[in-house]
Amino acid sequence: MTKKLFFLILFIYSFVGFSQQSYYNDVDLTKSGLALKDELASKITSTHTNFLVYTPGVWEASRKTDVNPENANEVILIYGYSTSGITARTRGINKNGGSTGDWNREHVYPRSLANPSLSTRSPGAGTDAHSLRPSDVDHNRDRGNLAFVESTGNSRRVNGGWYPGDEWKGDVARMMMYMYLRYGDRCLPTVVGIGSSASTPDDMIDLFLKWNAEDPVSEIEDNRNEYHGDTSNRYAQGNRNPFIDNPNLATQIWGGPVANDRWATASVDEELTLKARIFPNPSLNGNVTILSNEQGINEIKVYSILGKEVYTKKNPNFENKAFAIKDLNSGIYLLKIKNKNTLITKKIIVN
Repeated sequence: MTKKLFFLILFIYSFVGFSQQSYYNDVDLTKSGLALKDELASKITSTHTNFLVYTPGVWEASRKTDVNPENANEVILIYGYSTSGITARTRGINKNGGSTGDWNREHVYPRSLANPSLSTRSPGAGTDAHSLRPSDVDHNRDRGNLAFVESTGNSRRVNGGWYPGDEWKGDVARMMMYMYLRYGDRCLPTVVGIGSSASTPDDMIDLFLKWNAEDPVSEIEDNRNEYHGDTSNRYAQGNRNPFIDNPNLATQIWGGPVANDRWATASVDEELTLKARIFPNPSLNGNVTILSNEQGINEIKVYSILGKEVYTKKNPNFENKAFAIKDLNSGIYLLKIKNKNTLITKKIIVN
């Protein structure tokens, strides 16, 4: 089963909805640019409460997060192919080690490229499971610490860099984005990838924005996020990778190609000339009121955080400058209010 089919199945059944909603309760998802980057960086740092040791913590976490959905006795290998070009997407779940034929722990952001380097001797950046994936030992050695470079096809060395493969380039991009948010200038995208940062407000590069947009989230990525976001799991870190939950967050922060918007947060007018207030927010009973002095509001829509439209009203009638929405279930919602020239988005929390 291909990665694309995994994504479609996941999107249809939306099994990750509740934990995503609760995780982002205190994040203003309507922000953009570096303001949104800072909020997300604070979130993933403050919720990173369990710092794994390299052995056995990362080994055991990988057996949980990267298990083959079609065979619970295997793990999925990043990059997918061995040196000889023979398909090697999977390996026995207990066949880990350092010998040919084993799988080991690939630092997708190489330890030596960080400044300072990522040590695995004590829990910290070098043991962050969001940047560690099972990999064929020999293929891991082939990659070494090469920076990522654009190409097509299977994973391999290309012009002094490393192409992760068509199936994995999105995974890689989202992991590098996470490491940049989590560890800042210590893990710069401009060091780990070959591309330009001229069009972004910081050191994000166009290569990772392109890959993030082209290669959708896989089931393995979602499984990893769900495991590490659930602190009841023994080897969970407690934090999530926001760009797995919604690749479009990268577009909101850095621009570039429009990535898949799993939460329907895109298309916010930058001028924000339309003014409205939500009361109460959070709501305790599922009822909220939109307060606005504006004329000509012609549409109101409410989406779940997974992008499902749950409410719509054309040409709403504002009595005494107020319009009520009732009986929303518990969760996070994104409210879109539109008039002729402007669309604004606001977050609603129902406890």
